[in-house]
Amino acid sequence: MTDYQSTDYQSKSWWLESLPKTITPNPELAGKDKADVVVIGGGYTGLSVGYHLKQLNPAMDVRVIESDVCGYGASGRNGGFSMTLFGLTKGITKFRFNDEKARAAHGYMEEAVDYLHDFITQNQIDCDYERSGYLLVGTSKGQVRRVEHDFKIIEKWGSTGIERWDRARLAEEFNTDFYKIGWFEPRCGIINPAKLARGMKELAEAQGVTVYENSPVTGFSKTGASGYTVKTENGELQSEYLVFATNAYSILFPQLKSLQRPVFTYIVMSEPLTDAQLNSIGWQSRAGVEDARDLIHYYRLTKDNRIVMGGGDVSFTYSNDLNIDLNDKIFAHLEHHVIEIFPQLKEIRFTHRWGGPVSVTLDMAPAIGYLGDDKKAIFSLGCLGHGVSLTTYNGLTIAEMITGQNSSRTEMFFVGRKIIPLPPDLITQTASLAIRGFMRLEDRLYYK
Repeated sequence: MTDYQSTDYQSKSWWLESLPKTITPNPELAGKDKADVVVIGGGYTGLSVGYHLKQLNPAMDVRVIESDVCGYGASGRNGGFSMTLFGLTKGITKFRFNDEKARAAHGYMEEAVDYLHDFITQNQIDCDYERSGYLLVGTSKGQVRRVEHDFKIIEKWGSTGIERWDRARLAEEFNTDFYKIGWFEPRCGIINPAKLARGMKELAEAQGVTVYENSPVTGFSKTGASGYTVKTENGELQSEYLVFATNAYSILFPQLKSLQRPVFTYIVMSEPLTDAQLNSIGWQSRAGVEDARDLIHYYRLTKDNRIVMGGGDVSFTYSNDLNIDLNDKIFAHLEHHVIEIFPQLKEIRFTHRWGGPVSVTLDMAPAIGYLGDDKKAIFSLGCLGHGVSLTTYNGLTIAEMITGQNSSRTEMFFVGRKIIPLPPDLITQTASLAIRGFMRLEDRLYYK
């Protein structure tokens, strides 16, 4: 194991860099010990599993093993959207599964967003949370058709809580005619993702969860008829239950590698807007925004009124490479897109650029599953970049699974579902590049 530098994590995102206190990592796992449940991964999923297990069964001995510091991965680098999107689009989910399951997934995600709201507010987690809503916008004829398609689906389901914003309402909101149609969900919100991750760690530990940091897992094995042994460089834990809360980092485990692949997405951040700049663009609601392209752009304001702009394009990893956090071409594209939307800000300066991996399954849908036939080894993956509320809620679902509590969550179709495995690296890489090329072309022709 390489020496840990206490400031390494700060280079991974502005969220991590700007935490009010420098992180002092918890002690690493050392020596041999036993627990009831071992959770690999100290992001939202893993910390939520730990917290909810202790809520459901305080006597349980729960240990979380994090390779770096909690929040180092996607939980500390994402755009900070609490949103109801399951997979990529409602249409894709409906096509892959069926109308009933797509509707159930949307309901699960509405519950997830509401649950995260209550989780943050009731536990008083300081994470700059704003229930400012989520706005899906169409900026071209093709995007308008895509948004209208989702409206037709949601209207057929009889779902409420979503507003249709026309061009006049959007122009009033943003002082621009850039937008043609809007889908607005007031229940959604924005957060500082790294603050949420660190707040969840403190909350889990307060419940009695043991968290090891700076402890990369080197392997695991089945122990006897039931149980597992997890090893790090300097430690070993035996447990009855094992949870892989590793999402994109699941690629590091051969048993999970074929179930998903990491896809890297990127973010740029501006300097804080002046009052005059903010007034010039409007953004009255402060809602998080996504457009309806294939390779979406997503953007929002921070507490100190910086613009965070992400998406636009992606990169693919080959083999187990998880070190492609920087892409100057995509960064430049994102900075240009800020000015394309808000020409009033043409003199704005960008201060931060970063990236990170999200977990993508072949069928573009999340999954909670079992490793082989053993229901005591559970994984969660495939958030597709929409995991803030999803992963927190999945943590409760997994905790219910382990403690034997049946609920509407544990009966969801994506719990224990069969995942279509990805082909070997070279084939997957070739196919991924071809799909990205098609998406780029479609965006240029239809969705720009």
